[in-house]
Amino acid sequence: MTILKKLSTGAAIALTGSLLMSGMAFADDMKPGAGVEVQPLKSSIAEETFQTLLVMKALEELGYDVKDIQEIEYAAGHVAIGNGDATFLADHWNPLHADFYTAAGGDEKLYRKGVYSAGALQGYLIDKKTADKYNITNISQLSDPEIAKIFDNNGDGKADLAGCNPGWGCEGVIENHLDAYKLRDTVTHNQGSYSAIIADTITRYKAGESVLYYTWTPYWVSGVLVPGKDVTWLQVPFSSLPGENKEADTALPDGSNYGFQVNNQQIIANKAWTDANPAAAKLFEIMQVSANDISSQNLRMRDGEKSAEDVARHADAWIKANQAKFDGWLEEARKAGM
Repeated sequence: MTILKKLSTGAAIALTGSLLMSGMAFADDMKPGAGVEVQPLKSSIAEETFQTLLVMKALEELGYDVKDIQEIEYAAGHVAIGNGDATFLADHWNPLHADFYTAAGGDEKLYRKGVYSAGALQGYLIDKKTADKYNITNISQLSDPEIAKIFDNNGDGKADLAGCNPGWGCEGVIENHLDAYKLRDTVTHNQGSYSAIIADTITRYKAGESVLYYTWTPYWVSGVLVPGKDVTWLQVPFSSLPGENKEADTALPDGSNYGFQVNNQQIIANKAWTDANPAAAKLFEIMQVSANDISSQNLRMRDGEKSAEDVARHADAWIKANQAKFDGWLEEARKAGM
């Protein structure tokens, strides 16, 4: 009886261990998204493909049927997600896109938790050579026609600002600044294809010309025109924003004021969909990518690695380099989906 009892105990331990291992394997293989379609969106900014792909690849690991990215500008994209015509957008800028978020239904229709990439800056820059020569530190100095003329590209006597595409949200802030800082008569806000406008700006900088432009981080531009070395940020005389953020203070902790709030990039999704898919909701909440990683990948695109295959390879390489973190996200998502 003692021998049988010992054998039975050993068998029980072995069986328990086997069941635990099976449970672990089952947990790793769980596909909470099996049979569920996902429609990703992104804006016309090609450099947003990378961070969108990271989310898509994680969703695929959870079993979701992820469709190809559809391109749409932010305002319409927020509405499409709120209405359930699409699933998620990986590049909601908060608070820059606050008006888009509210117009699309806010928290009642949209899901927004966690921070995907933190600390995004925006603002105006000029080449350091011109800044030092004329002691230009503040955008309001361009209200002086003689200062503005330094940045005139087309001979009309007004400064040419390489600006923000219509529909991105930043164009509204710039237009507000032109009025608030009395720059309408001396500055032209050039809009269109940002990639083409900024490429021309860089060409003119390399030719020794004075340049004035808007940009943001994380993005590749500041890896080519390096703040503090090649170019310098311009301050604004006071905070002034349109829409929901009109009372916000744009000053940074060190007292600098570039005229734009520091933004966090977040993943937004259709709330009814995330309510029905808690695994994906948890994934959207906990995924994080550093601004440096995004900027580094964006610079590779600028340097020629910009095909769909290139960007997919970049995403796969990032996942491999951050495998433990990526697997941890999947584990937490699977737990939420159980």
